Amino acid sequence: MQNNYATEAAIDSFLEMMSAERGAAENTLESYRRDLETAAQFMADRKIRLLAASSADIKACLDEMNIQGFASTSQARRLSSLRQFYRFLYTEGMRTDDPTGIIDAPKKNQVLPKIMSEDTVSKLLAQAEAEADIKLWAQEDMSGYFNAVRLHALLELLYATGMRVTELVSLPEKTIRSNQRFLLVRGKGAKERMVPLSVKAQNVLQVYVSLRDRVPEWQNSPWLFPARSESGYLARQVFARDLKSLAARAGISAAAISPHVLRHAFASHLLQNGADLRAVQQLLGHSDISTTQIYTHVLEERLHQLVATHHPLAD
Repeated sequence: MQNNYATEAAIDSFLEMMSAERGAAENTLESYRRDLETAAQFMADRKIRLLAASSADIKACLDEMNIQGFASTSQARRLSSLRQFYRFLYTEGMRTDDPTGIIDAPKKNQVLPKIMSEDTVSKLLAQAEAEADIKLWAQEDMSGYFNAVRLHALLELLYATGMRVTELVSLPEKTIRSNQRFLLVRGKGAKERMVPLSVKAQNVLQVYVSLRDRVPEWQNSPWLFPARSESGYLARQVFARDLKSLAARAGISAAAISPHVLRHAFASHLLQNGADLRAVQQLLGHSDISTTQIYTHVLEERLHQLVATHHPLAD
């Protein structure tokens, strides 16, 4: 029992450090906790303490995930969580080694991101714009009108900036007050970046903000998209649900639509139209360009078309 307490205390200390020193988001902390507690249970079932696990023990934990059919991405994430944890233990003097140092990450099969064509995105935005017309709403249903305008603003912002959905729904309202041409976005690890807004997004946002400011319940909220939730802002799951419903009404397969797919569409459409990969990396908030390189299939297609169109020997 004492060993369990020691493990739990070490995990709690690790998570506190990741929150305070690394600025890890709540979702990230929950993921770390889940990975570490699952690994701790695996070790405990074999009479091994997580704090004292060897490289062979950790390899066995990953092998068990493979046997159970977990994707290589899930195995890699579990190993990443354990690496961070054991490095913390080493730094704090709770271990004299890092048992994950000699373990290779499972090879990932590159999965190309789902994307939408520009025509499909235009169709989706047109549906949102049409539903945000006040003439469609009865006076007694102004809450429905507000929600339609909010959804339109969310979509325009998402496609104009490529923000992560959590970054979008948790935007502080002061961000838009200071400069409507750019947004200051706080991303992973509390890193901030400036993203430009299209004129269309600025106009739609202006309409939404004027409505938001007329709702007494939201006037003192610090969030751009306030809601009656624990966080105080719109839950990303609610936005995802509303987005799928909108897609269905627009005659688009709801299964093919998500906030993340729109983020992919933002990046892919920029590259298709000549944007630089490094610029797209900065706009997406990727710390490493290798993450952005998943979109190189778009560049390869564009280069192929360029050669086919302009090379003198092309048929």
